Amino acid sequence: MARIAVGGFHHETNCFVPVYTDFNYFATVSDRPPLSRGEEVLRNLPNRAFGMSGFIADMADQHELVPLVWASGGAGGYVTSDAFERIVGELVGRLSVAMPVDAVYLDLHGAMCSVDFEDGEGEILRRVRATVGPDIPVVISLDYHTNLTPAMAALTDGMAIYYTYPHVDRPQTGSRAARIVNTVLNRGRPTARAFRKLPFLIPLNFQCTLVEPSKGIVAKSAAGEGGDVTDLCYGAGFPPSDLSDCGPGIIAHGYSKAAVDAAADELEKYVIGMEKAFAQPLLTPDAAVREAMAISDKSKRPVVIADTQDNPGCGGTGDTTGMLEALVRNRAEQAAICVLTDPKAAAAAHAAGEGAEITIDLGGCTPLPDVKPFRGTFRVTRLSDGRFVCKGPCVGGREAKLGPTALLTIDGVSIVVASKRMQAYDLEIFRHIGVEPTAQKILVVKSTCHFRADFEPIAEQVLVAVAPGAHLVDARLYPYKNLRAGVRLEPLGPAFKPVASSTAR
Repeated sequence: MARIAVGGFHHETNCFVPVYTDFNYFATVSDRPPLSRGEEVLRNLPNRAFGMSGFIADMADQHELVPLVWASGGAGGYVTSDAFERIVGELVGRLSVAMPVDAVYLDLHGAMCSVDFEDGEGEILRRVRATVGPDIPVVISLDYHTNLTPAMAALTDGMAIYYTYPHVDRPQTGSRAARIVNTVLNRGRPTARAFRKLPFLIPLNFQCTLVEPSKGIVAKSAAGEGGDVTDLCYGAGFPPSDLSDCGPGIIAHGYSKAAVDAAADELEKYVIGMEKAFAQPLLTPDAAVREAMAISDKSKRPVVIADTQDNPGCGGTGDTTGMLEALVRNRAEQAAICVLTDPKAAAAAHAAGEGAEITIDLGGCTPLPDVKPFRGTFRVTRLSDGRFVCKGPCVGGREAKLGPTALLTIDGVSIVVASKRMQAYDLEIFRHIGVEPTAQKILVVKSTCHFRADFEPIAEQVLVAVAPGAHLVDARLYPYKNLRAGVRLEPLGPAFKPVASSTAR
């Protein structure tokens, strides 16, 4: 029985969102376990949809698990220096006290940027490695959107990355990490590593693993493991993160340099060969609504529109009104939208009570280009405390805590207005407040891909709309400061040319 230190720190950083992610946000997140310390990790994470959950399930009876710190802040702006140092400092401090250990497992994201460190995970791993020394195995699990870096390859002995987007295999990824830990404990630390960075960025809309080419890429990465190749990992990247190594990449570990390099080279060649296949039609808000109305008139199932540029899961603010304006302007009926984050509007609705009418400015709370509040008179149809349990395949079992929440209606459109942000990846967001999704003609969801796991089975068709928001689909519009020169900003697109180097935030 080995003694294994376990911990985790998740954040997917959109470096172009004006609001930073502070310590309090990690401590009070609305849709996942809060910051957990010591034994709280082993109490809060089992039977949940995280890598740590799968790792604990597989390893708790095999080894002694020494819990450190686990925190997840979803997605948002830069992690503040205070939040990074407090959380990482405690994780490393607890690890120091726990020594000696036989191995370390970390449940990370892979796209964290702090105010001080553009490669947040690389800095975490540097500190962990400095604590345990060069001979203790360190194995990690990562999100599919990880921006893989040389530090992640050099400082680890094994790695598992989600195979799915929508992410429905988080616990299974933790189980894969558990198998790697056992392999490394039995066989010794791997002697070979490979790192490959792809020459183009992939917009998140094109990264969905339910369809090609991403479906084939993850299948090929899984098939390339075995024998002397302990793991062959593909990460699709997170374009809104401003770091040199932003974008898709490949990392492999194993016991034969020739085998590891060959596996990484073959997967790299395959991905580059698929560059031209990354494509998906994107619509303006009005075009999306008009097309949805035309389709729904001939169908008994709803049309789902993804408001992709206001996806909280990509750092979106959740309060933009472009799609609401388009629904009202085009006189859509039996339409519903979620989740619009506006704590003042939710409070006003609760103060007025169910059945009342309120005239307010809705949304547009965050200063963003082309985003403004929607002025209107709304009926307060339903109220809730924002607490419910998700039931879908993406985050089933996760308890949402959105704070005071209201269902407001105007001109045939229903809006779920919450006090806290949440990506619309579960049907219970609608159902908990009295909206049956299957009874609607149009559903607008503030999400990019995760919604597909629960919404696509009930949908007649899925459309993607590009309304103003903080998560820009077109990476050519991001004012990168740290991105490496020469990388193509979209598949077959222009190469990036830095304007000026800067490390200041």
